[in-house]
Amino acid sequence: MTTTDVVTTGQDFEYRGQMAATWDLFRGDTSNWEDRFFFLDVVRKYGQPTLDVGCGTGRLLLDFLSQGMDVDGVDISPEMLALCHQKAAKLGLKPNTFQQRMESLDLPRKYQTIIVPSSSFQLLTDPGLAAEAMGRFFAHLLPGGALAMPFMLIWQEGEPTQTEWVARGEEVRPEDGATVRRWSRAWYDLPNQLEHTEDRYEATLNGSVITAEHHRRSPATRGYTQAQAVQLYRDAGLTNIQMFKEFSFEPAVETDSVFSILGTKP
Repeated sequence: MTTTDVVTTGQDFEYRGQMAATWDLFRGDTSNWEDRFFFLDVVRKYGQPTLDVGCGTGRLLLDFLSQGMDVDGVDISPEMLALCHQKAAKLGLKPNTFQQRMESLDLPRKYQTIIVPSSSFQLLTDPGLAAEAMGRFFAHLLPGGALAMPFMLIWQEGEPTQTEWVARGEEVRPEDGATVRRWSRAWYDLPNQLEHTEDRYEATLNGSVITAEHHRRSPATRGYTQAQAVQLYRDAGLTNIQMFKEFSFEPAVETDSVFSILGTKP
């Protein structure tokens, strides 16, 4: 059994292969994830239509559609979008999705609310591309519309700057009964605020390895301080900028490793 190597740089990254195919499998039921309730509240406050950037397999997109919301999805990965539409068909939903990059976003309508869940924005490791993406978000907002997204620190004081391989999960694939295992490790370029990662996936059936993949993302994600994240919003022209602790509406404090930022278009 040979291992398929998938090597990407940050600006070229997209979920593919087993990384895409097993995304839902390893995360299970996400209906109680805190960000779900946070983004629902943001959409209810600032209105629709809504754009889910980095919608992936439709975790929030399909959830919001099932509640009758007017929401579109965009993602760079054709494999993730295909999985999204497969799930939607089973639910009797017809999502409106686009395969585009954040930094070159060009959609046929504008939105009252744009959400960028998880750490999707931080996958843009080039500062210039990140600034371009913020500009595209601003251009796609209606006046008074809101942009909301979280930021996650890639490293905290006292943590190692390189980790060993760690088992991240073992799940049984329902379609064929294969057992899928995942391992990962990371290392950090602290002066440049970059995280590099490797992931290994292995599927076994009846004691034999049937697929194996090695994904190397170098770099994988860019870290932001709270001040840097706020400045991104200011530079894009957003106002009324608020920063919250994790996925709450409580003000963030300096020690928060996860914080969400919301700003509006004048």
